[in-house]
Amino acid sequence: MAEPILLAKRDAAEYHLLMNMANRHGVVTGATGTGKTVTLQKMAEGFSQRGVPVFMADIKGDLTGVSQPGGTHPKILERLKSLGLENQTFEGSPVTLWDVFGKQGHPLRATVSEMGPLLLSRILQLNETQEGVLTLAFKIADDNGLLLLDLKDLKQQLIFVGENAEEFTVTYGNVSKASIGAIQRGLLQLEQQGAEQFFGEPAVKLEDFIQTVGGRGVLNILAADDLINSPKLYSTFLLWLLSELFEMLPEAGDLDKPKLVFFFDEAHLLFDDAPKALVDKIEQVVRLIRSKGVGVYFVTQSPADIPDSVLAQLGNRVQHALRAYTPKEQEAVKVAAKSFRENPAVDTVKTITELGVGEVLISCLDEKGVPTMVDRAFVVPPVSQIGPVTPEQRTALINNSLVAGVYEEAVDRESAFEILSARAQQKMQEEAAAKAELEAQKEAEKAAKAERAAARAPDTLVESITKSVARSASSSIGRQIGNTIVRGILGGIFGGGSKKKSSWF
Repeated sequence: MAEPILLAKRDAAEYHLLMNMANRHGVVTGATGTGKTVTLQKMAEGFSQRGVPVFMADIKGDLTGVSQPGGTHPKILERLKSLGLENQTFEGSPVTLWDVFGKQGHPLRATVSEMGPLLLSRILQLNETQEGVLTLAFKIADDNGLLLLDLKDLKQQLIFVGENAEEFTVTYGNVSKASIGAIQRGLLQLEQQGAEQFFGEPAVKLEDFIQTVGGRGVLNILAADDLINSPKLYSTFLLWLLSELFEMLPEAGDLDKPKLVFFFDEAHLLFDDAPKALVDKIEQVVRLIRSKGVGVYFVTQSPADIPDSVLAQLGNRVQHALRAYTPKEQEAVKVAAKSFRENPAVDTVKTITELGVGEVLISCLDEKGVPTMVDRAFVVPPVSQIGPVTPEQRTALINNSLVAGVYEEAVDRESAFEILSARAQQKMQEEAAAKAELEAQKEAEKAAKAERAAARAPDTLVESITKSVARSASSSIGRQIGNTIVRGILGGIFGGGSKKKSSWF
């Protein structure tokens, strides 16, 4: 079995985190400035030393120092001496830096298709009807061979579905244009928070989070100081990451040590104003992902920041000092105290407000998975550097990491946006050609009509006189001929022709 992590010490008493219980999750709580981040760093490097990869969301930008050897901070040296641990070997851990915006680490991307309509619907807080329309849009894309890779693909797909709503309603069901509008507004909010940089290719491979170097687990540090200002995007990323990891990893059962450990610093920001669907999803993943060999640890100010349904899943607990100046803060202290297994020798409520910097109340799971009684102790300082690295050191970490050059260049291959845009352009050209042909036909008909009108136009004065004279002459000649014919006929009947006298006169 892997060696346990020595987390805290007081006199001869030592408090360890057992590696075979590390996937039962945990929480580190305490007020600002009480030492939570240092505790997180100690736990992370302890996992790395035992070959367990770690993923950490670094809210304040303080965790990158874990990549460098420590031993230069006078308070750290003093604490080690007081704990009888002055012979520690100072060293850094292998680190990979990530950043959704690609500024302080390797870019982190996922495709829209990988996110899927269910997670997007939950993040966008869509109602049942709107979720159905979004699912329908994904289905139409699949049926038509349209790849949904980035946000512009999804937006173009929604336009396509909306413009052909009547046609799709027959095949797929009712398509509400109002729902499409609601989805588009939600996507606009995500886009304004920088989501266009998160959605796309090349999508990160989750296997890259589970790597070791020389037998040590790689610490994956997500630069979240800017990301946390975009809460919708932050929630989207966390949901996708946890869900994909849960889907990817096989059932593992009880392991000697976790396959991967997640730390979410300033976890209260994850739950503040979070939709119920997000909380439900996190609870589900925390409850079930243990069987995949993954441990999840939340770092926040108070246990009250975490919903009870999630807090109940967290077996390993480290509590730093809390302040209790207001009635609300006093109630939070009582809640924190009740979350521990009671120790008759420790007044938990009183002790929480008396703890010094780096001093904690601690309770970890024993070999049977039962929480130990809460006790008071000092956190063992990390052997790595406290505080952030320099810009030059950050650049070196990025250039020399295991994934250097893999994700830096975004790829925009042909997908729904390009195909649908080309179709729309072709349709516009065809409509323009048809319109031009119709206009030409109208012009031709207009010209023909004018020609026919010209043929029926009145004669000029000379032409009228000439035609009148001709008609008169023709009429006179016709009458003369007619009279001659009549006379000839009548003469033949009555014997006329020459005036001869009859012989019997």
